[in-house]
Amino acid sequence: PSGPPKRFPVAVVDEILKDVLGSYLREQPYEPARCRDMAKDIAEVIKARVKDLMIPRYKIVVVTHIGQLNEQSMQIGSRCLWDPASDTFSSYVFKNTSLFGLANVYAVYFE
Repeated sequence: PSGPPKRFPVAVVDEILKDVLGSYLREQPYEPARCRDMAKDIAEVIKARVKDLMIPRYKIVVVTHIGQLNEQSMQIGSRCLWDPASDTFSSYVFKNTSLFGLANVYAVYFE
């Protein structure tokens, strides 16, 4: 099987993540209910902006986490079936004084 005709533009998607997380969270204090809603909103906006890039044959999965910065640590792991030749991801972490936001975009090529 041949690979994707157009590679997934990781650098462009990295910039989208940086822009969306920064614009939503820059001034935002950590409030659990508000941040839960914002995590969904941010994921939707990222998904829409990545889809606007019109990259053929990639399935897009967006996962966002927002948490309180409070001297605690957090480990997040994920697993999936992956073809390193065609599948890829973008990831970005934003922090302000009270919270962190993490966004991952997984791009899985569909033959």
